[in-house]
Amino acid sequence: MAADPIKVLLFAALREAAGRDRLEIALPPDATPADVRRAVAAADPSLTHLVDVCRVAADERFVAEGEAIEDAREIALIPPVSGGHDGPRRARIVSAPIDPAAVAEFVTRKDAGAVVTFTGRVRDHARGEAVTHLDYEAYVPMAERVLDGIAADLERAIPGTKVVIRHRVGRLAVGDVAVVVAVSSPHRAEAFDACRRAIEALKAHAPIWKKEYAASGAVWVGMGP
Repeated sequence: MAADPIKVLLFAALREAAGRDRLEIALPPDATPADVRRAVAAADPSLTHLVDVCRVAADERFVAEGEAIEDAREIALIPPVSGGHDGPRRARIVSAPIDPAAVAEFVTRKDAGAVVTFTGRVRDHARGEAVTHLDYEAYVPMAERVLDGIAADLERAIPGTKVVIRHRVGRLAVGDVAVVVAVSSPHRAEAFDACRRAIEALKAHAPIWKKEYAASGAVWVGMGP
């Protein structure tokens, strides 16, 4: 008996190459990420050159290489990122402009002597060219879960800290705020440390993609030559 097809979500460069944001594949029992990549490439050969650099997520959680995917309702191919669940305060992906001062208010408290924020803005150059604007795209439910996990891990690892993260998606002009990380702590050293670690983890792990537009064309960061 053939396995029921399962939905695979496509983002960023994969979505553009396929001309759609999802496809359906059939997987054998105890399929691994490698099986997912092979099945996706077979279902749409235009993705063959892209799938090998992608991580696999099942039901909004990364699946380790070699790990079996069991009873997943939804799978996502996660391209290299440019760089949970409790999104309303600690972590949120937004489409509206971000106010760094408002984000800092979430972590401000009487017992915190230090409040540190990192604000990432769209710069006017990249790859030796002038940048006109950016497009940010995210797998929103998973991105919020990953960002929430980053914040929670830091709060456990550095006692006394409180961490809040906001990241914007959509089209951003030069100078627009793309991401804000705010951290409070009784002392400045811990706040600076947590803020730095939060943005580095976000860049490494959150399924958020950046497309840069310049005179020579547009490039998904992380998927270029």
